[in-house]
Amino acid sequence: MTSLALQPQWLKRYYALRAAFSLAWVAAAFGLALSNPTLASVLLVLYPAWDAVANFIDARRSGGLARNKAQAINVAVSTAAALAVLVALAAGLSAVLGVYGAWAIAAGLLQLRTALLRRRQVGAQWAMILSGAQSALAGTFFLLQSIKSGATSIAPIAGYAAMGAIYFLLSALWLTLRRRRTA
Repeated sequence: MTSLALQPQWLKRYYALRAAFSLAWVAAAFGLALSNPTLASVLLVLYPAWDAVANFIDARRSGGLARNKAQAINVAVSTAAALAVLVALAAGLSAVLGVYGAWAIAAGLLQLRTALLRRRQVGAQWAMILSGAQSALAGTFFLLQSIKSGATSIAPIAGYAAMGAIYFLLSALWLTLRRRRTA
């Protein structure tokens, strides 16, 4: 089990890693995948799969899956979402957008729960609280958009990932500033 005294340092590195991955994913989505359907498909599966891996690593590092139930559930939800995206790709981007919508709602609410619990333990979770809420709202928008019209691009999902990157970056910076103020 990780000591809570080390938790802010771990979270700072974790959030920075999440931001870097998301920024690289967004760059690949906007820079390459808009004109390459195969790469877009790979990226669409990779994003929730990475979320599952990242939540697993963080939960293990933060006391284990049994202690971090919201993250344990998020690992399962994100794994299921990656598999569902793989299946939905055969039906088209509207189906993928629908899967992303359901996933964003569930993962956002689970992230919100994790951030609220961490706020009591280590503080500096306001960006993660906002991120979880925004994810749930974006998921609702994705679901509605998938029903109303046919999605034709990875761009809305890339925009969602870009916002996630910003929230993770803000969280890493906030923990860094908070640590400097208390040192």
